[in-house]
Amino acid sequence: MKEQSFEEKLERSKALLEKLMNPEITLEESVNLYEEGLKNIKEAQTLIEEAKTKITVIEQANQNMGDDR
Repeated sequence: MKEQSFEEKLERSKALLEKLMNPEITLEESVNLYEEGLKNIKEAQTLIEEAKTKITVIEQANQNMGDDR
């Protein structure tokens, strides 16, 4: 299965939230949706942390290049 992008995870989270707000879903469906939503949010947070790390590395590399002058 293809890894979802942050934006895809965000859209999926919105869709799950809409389903959770439906008063006609069963308790079991609600729990499953909630569990999937938490997993999805955790994965999205990991993507954000990875992006922050990459940005920090890029910034440090750019600073080091400036020090060589």
